[in-house]
Amino acid sequence: MKPTLVIMAAGMASRYGSLKQIQHFGPSGETIMDYSIFDAIRAGFGKVVFIIREEFADEFKSIFEPKLKGKIAIDYVFQDMKSFVEGHEIPADRTKPWGTAHAVLCASMAVHEPFIVINADDFYGRDAFEKAGRFLTTEANDHTFGLIGYELAKTLSENGSVSRGVCKVNDEGDLVEIAERTKIFREGNKIVYEEEGIKKEVPFDSKVSMNFWCFTPHVFSICKEMFNIFLKKNINQPKAEIYVVDVGAAFIQTPGNVLKVVPTASKWFGVTYKEDAPGVEKEIRALVERGEYPQSLWKIKEG
Repeated sequence: MKPTLVIMAAGMASRYGSLKQIQHFGPSGETIMDYSIFDAIRAGFGKVVFIIREEFADEFKSIFEPKLKGKIAIDYVFQDMKSFVEGHEIPADRTKPWGTAHAVLCASMAVHEPFIVINADDFYGRDAFEKAGRFLTTEANDHTFGLIGYELAKTLSENGSVSRGVCKVNDEGDLVEIAERTKIFREGNKIVYEEEGIKKEVPFDSKVSMNFWCFTPHVFSICKEMFNIFLKKNINQPKAEIYVVDVGAAFIQTPGNVLKVVPTASKWFGVTYKEDAPGVEKEIRALVERGEYPQSLWKIKEG
C-alpha cells in the first residue's frame, strides 16, 4: 500500500497577510506545494489529500487537478470549526479553526493508510520525502511514529524570529521531549530563543520539528480523544488551538510508544514573512539550475 501525503492548507497566515499557499514561486508558476507533491511522487506516495477551507475548494481544484491528473490520486477534506465538536456550542467570537491537530483529525475521512502530514507553505526538500517514504514502509506502526528532524541552523528566517519545536533526542534517535520555542533568531554568531525577556542559546545542530510527521491512521483516535479534552477545557478561549506537536508529545508518554526523529540533510525554507518570498524564489531557482528539479514540474518538453 503506497503512503499518502496530507497537506495542511486551511490557515490564512495572519502574519503573511494573503493566501500564500497558492502563490507562485517556481520558474513556471509552481507553488511550494507543487514541489512537495513532486517530491512525494518521486518517493513513491500514491495519494495527496489537501486539508482546506471549503470556501477555497473551487480555487484549489482549478489549480491542482489539471496538472496532477494521471500523476497522483487527489482528495480534499475541509477543516471546519463545527467538525468533531460533538455538541459543544461554539462561541460567537471564535473566528478560526482549532489548530493543526484538529486539521489532522479532519483528514481521517480520507486517509486509511500510513501517511505524512506537512505544512502547505514550507519547502522540505527531496531527501526529507525519501526518508519519510522509507520510514512509513519499513518502520512505522501504531506504536512507532516518526518526525523528520531538521538542523535548526537550516530553518531560520533572515526577516524575523521563528517558532520551532526543539527536540531532545536519545542515542537511539527517539524523541524524549519537544519544547516549543516561539521566538528563535540569530544573534551575531549564535542562535538564541527569547522567553519572558531572557535569551538562551540553542546549538546550531539542534534537531527541530518543521511539522513533517509520519503517522499511521491510529493517530486519528489519539487526535479525537485529545481534541475532546481540549474542547472541555478551552471551548470559551477564542484563540486556543491544539497542535500536532501536542499529539506527538502525548504519544510518547504511553509506555511502548516511540516517536523516531528521522534526520534529514535537506535545507528547509518557507514564507513566514512577506519579505521571505524573494529568498524562496531564489532558492528554488538555484535548485532548478543545479538540475534537482525540472524547469517545469508538470510539463513534458517535446522532442
